[in-house]
Amino acid sequence: MSRGGESPLGHIEIKEVMDLCLSCKGCKSECPSNVDVGKLKAEFLQHYQQHHGIPLRSRIIGNYAAGARIGQLAPGLYNFFGGKSSIARLLRKWIGFSPERQLPKLQPQRLKNWFRKEGFRNNPEKPLSSVWFFADEFTDFQDVEIGKKAILLLQRLGYKVDIPMHDESGRAFLSKGMLKDASELAKKNVRHLHPLVTAEQPLLGLEPSGILSFDDEYPDLLRGEDQENARQLAKNCLLVEEFLVREFEAGRIRKEQFSNETKTIRLHGHCHQKAAGKIAASKKALSIPEGHQVLLIPSGCCGMAGSFGYEAEHYELSMQIGELILFPTVRALPTETIVAASGTSCRHQIADGTGRQALHPVEVLWGCVKSAPTLPSQSGISI
Repeated sequence: MSRGGESPLGHIEIKEVMDLCLSCKGCKSECPSNVDVGKLKAEFLQHYQQHHGIPLRSRIIGNYAAGARIGQLAPGLYNFFGGKSSIARLLRKWIGFSPERQLPKLQPQRLKNWFRKEGFRNNPEKPLSSVWFFADEFTDFQDVEIGKKAILLLQRLGYKVDIPMHDESGRAFLSKGMLKDASELAKKNVRHLHPLVTAEQPLLGLEPSGILSFDDEYPDLLRGEDQENARQLAKNCLLVEEFLVREFEAGRIRKEQFSNETKTIRLHGHCHQKAAGKIAASKKALSIPEGHQVLLIPSGCCGMAGSFGYEAEHYELSMQIGELILFPTVRALPTETIVAASGTSCRHQIADGTGRQALHPVEVLWGCVKSAPTLPSQSGISI
C-alpha cells in the first residue's frame, strides 16, 4: 500500500529486505518455483532510485568500465585507491567500500589493445573455424592475462579468433538497478553483434556474469525487433568452456593436444553459471587432458557476488558465507591441488578468504596444451 502517493516500490522497508539478496540467482535453479529474485532486486532498485536517487557508491560500481577507461590514463593512481595504504583504506571507507578489501587492479594495457597489436598474429593460417571473443569489461581491464591465455589457447587448438566491436556487458549497471543504462548497452551490443554472430562463428566469453547476460537479461531489457534479435543472438553466445567441450565432442579437439601429466583440480562454480545449468561445461573442459581428475567443490555462492562483498556493510556476511563450505574446503586441499573458478569475483574471494590463488579453467588448460607459444617477455605470460 502506497503512502502519500509514493510508489510501493519506493519504500525503505522493501529495500532493507532486498539489501541482503546477493543476486546470485541460486533461487532461479534451486527454488521449486524458479523465481529469479536477483532480477526482481534489479527492477526494485530501478524504481526505488527513481524516488531516492542513486548513491555515489552505486554510480561508481555501475560505471566501472567508464572509470577503468579513465584510469588507463594513470593506472598507478587508480590502483593506489584499491591498495593497502592507510589513505587508500580511508578513501574506500568514505565511499562505502570495506577497508578490509583490496579492489581489483587495473592492468596497464587493455586486452582489446593487446589483441590489435599482437594477438591477431597468432591466428592459424588454415583454421578449423572462426570464433568471436567477447572482451567483457572485467577481462578487458583487470583479468587481461587470463584473456590472453584464452585467446592463445583457442588459436593453438586451431581456431581463428577476432574481437568484434562491442560495448561492456552492462552487468555492473544491472547489479545496481541502473536498468536504463543496461538497456542502452544491451541495445548497442545486440545491434553490433547480431549481424556477425552465428552458429558457425559463435561469440565466446570468459566471465560468466558477462557472457550469460546475453541470454539471461538482454531479452528482458529490450523490446520489438531488438528483443527478437537478442533471443537469436543468445543461442550462439557461449562460455569458452562450452565451446571447447562442443569441439572436443565433435572430434575437432583431441586429448593428444594436451600433456597427460596427472593433476587434481577442485572446481568452484560461478553462481550464474550454476543457475544456467552450465557448470558441467567447465568440469568437462578441464577433464579433456588425460591426466586431469576434476572434482566439484559442493559450495553455493562464494559470498563476494560481484560488488556485494566489497561493500562495507556486507563484508562480514560475505566472509561468513565463504566459511560455510568454500573456505574450509580450499584450506584443507594439498598445495599441489589446483583450485579453479570461472568467476572473477569468486577468485578474489578465494584469495581473500584462504590465501590461495584460484585459476580460471582456461589458465589450467593453457598450462598443459602442447607446444604452446611463448608470449613476448613484456606480456608477463610464459610456459
